[in-house]
Amino acid sequence: MTPRFDDSSFTVAIVGCGGFIGSHLLDAVLERTRWRVFGVDLDFYRLQHRLNHERCEFLCADLADPAVVERIAQFPLVVNLAAICTPSRYMGEACEVIRSNYDHPAALAEACAKSGAWLVHFSTSEIYGKTAADSGELVEDSTPAVFGPVTASRWSYATAKLLAERFIAGLPGLRWTVVRPFNFVGPYMDFMPGVDGEGIPRVLANFSTALLRGEPLKLVNGGKAKRCFTSVHDAIDFLFALFDAGLGCALSFGVGDSPDAGCKTAAGAGHSGRDAVGVSKVGAAPNASELKVGSAPGASELKVGAAPDAGVFSQAFNVGNAENEVSIAELAQKMRAIFAKVRGVDVSTLPEPQSVSGEEYYGAGYDDSMRRMPSIAKAERLLGFRARIPLDTALEESLSWFVMHYSV
Repeated sequence: MTPRFDDSSFTVAIVGCGGFIGSHLLDAVLERTRWRVFGVDLDFYRLQHRLNHERCEFLCADLADPAVVERIAQFPLVVNLAAICTPSRYMGEACEVIRSNYDHPAALAEACAKSGAWLVHFSTSEIYGKTAADSGELVEDSTPAVFGPVTASRWSYATAKLLAERFIAGLPGLRWTVVRPFNFVGPYMDFMPGVDGEGIPRVLANFSTALLRGEPLKLVNGGKAKRCFTSVHDAIDFLFALFDAGLGCALSFGVGDSPDAGCKTAAGAGHSGRDAVGVSKVGAAPNASELKVGSAPGASELKVGAAPDAGVFSQAFNVGNAENEVSIAELAQKMRAIFAKVRGVDVSTLPEPQSVSGEEYYGAGYDDSMRRMPSIAKAERLLGFRARIPLDTALEESLSWFVMHYSV
């Protein structure tokens, strides 16, 4: 445990702590550090085992409330994971998707700019747009983004996320880092329709649900699109590498000179650059007016100095595993084989996948990108980070958890 993680007076605010990634991050903070956690979400279904933890304080609220936003920004490190990120909602609820992924993050970014908090904002790999099947690596600072027509409401999520990135990058004095996830998978991902959520979840939970119910796996437009799936455990390791580098060069728990000074990372020189699914209600969760910040060092105690332009600040990072690329059709066959192994059945007894059109499956306004391959050079250069968990391991862990959690 490094000295940075050993400071018991430090508090991190995790917005969206009850979601898939947020719940894993909260667990890791409690297990790897002595920090306190201020967790904000509308649902704590995945955190039942943490609700009474002595180092946690939870607020049942969202970023639509300005008072909540101001409270969150008083902590020195703010990780914003809150989002509507269910593909089926992009078509039917485009306006709400845009509010969730642009309006609310923009308000939080403004509050963090005023308070001096370091904002780690989760964006998406979808900001690269409608990539073709022969697209190469997607590079954070040079790959152009091209989207479908305005009638294709499937792009409501991606364009809102991209605009949020632009807004964050343009705010004077904001200490920020953007994370672009490439298909994170693992336990606690998404939901099972009709059990603890409605609609169509992302592909891994979608396929897992079909396998448990003995239904054919649906391949949208034949499953030709390719994705790079990344274990959530690798994602958490990336965040800790980021925290270590960022806190070491700027926050220093109150010794905050300009982040330009001494802000080169060990791995290389810096350069410039929910969906609520649960069923639980946490009645005792404090509202914004009851929030007690206590003695945790607020962002107002940090000497922010000039706008950062070195190290991990003012940077967008791809977080993905380029070695785990697979077509959705290939993913379906892998998951059938893993399910047969987990359940101890012959794979030949499982229904064969079926192809469906995107509009038939998701509705009018559907569109997609055919390949998303991340460049991981920046994370390697600035943080010494590289995802390590192979695809089959990540899939087996994810599907095994899903089977254990939802089997009757």
